[in-house]
Amino acid sequence: MATDSMMGSQTIAAQTQAWVKEVIMKYNICPFARREVERDSIRYTVCEQSRMDTALQALLDECQYLDKHPQAETSLFILPRGFEGFHLYLDLLAFAEQLLFEEGYEGVYQLASFHPDYCFEGEAQDDAANYTNRAPYPTLHIIREASMEQALAEYDDPESIPERNIAFARRKGSEFFAKLLQNCLSRKL
Repeated sequence: MATDSMMGSQTIAAQTQAWVKEVIMKYNICPFARREVERDSIRYTVCEQSRMDTALQALLDECQYLDKHPQAETSLFILPRGFEGFHLYLDLLAFAEQLLFEEGYEGVYQLASFHPDYCFEGEAQDDAANYTNRAPYPTLHIIREASMEQALAEYDDPESIPERNIAFARRKGSEFFAKLLQNCLSRKL
């Protein structure tokens, strides 16, 4: 029988997977997501650690897992507790990037960041553009740099992706994306 923690982790992973499929892939926020969803090569890792030091160690453990499992193209490292505050999450991101550098992962992995309260610097909190980086839970996306370089080389005008996403988000509006995120969060196993 599954424990409450396991069920909670499974639900959180399923909600994040729904977000990837029903927001990121469906609306082409990341034009590279569909291939990995269809290949089932995205790893969804729920980190139960809520302290900075233990969460960073778990992130390093996840990178080491990816080192040993090349069939896992990418990992969404989900932090459901402890980093709900956006500024504390940004601190975690900065420490995580430094840790990857110190551990020799520069050029191997890069991090993309997602948070329920994501807000681009200089933008209003209610700007719909922020939804391009909003997820159901604080999440660090661990990306293989070699794979990203290859995908970008095969994509016409990759520099246009952020601008296209921002324009799309603003056209659809904050309420549209808030409802999509809420639908993902309402998923239960």
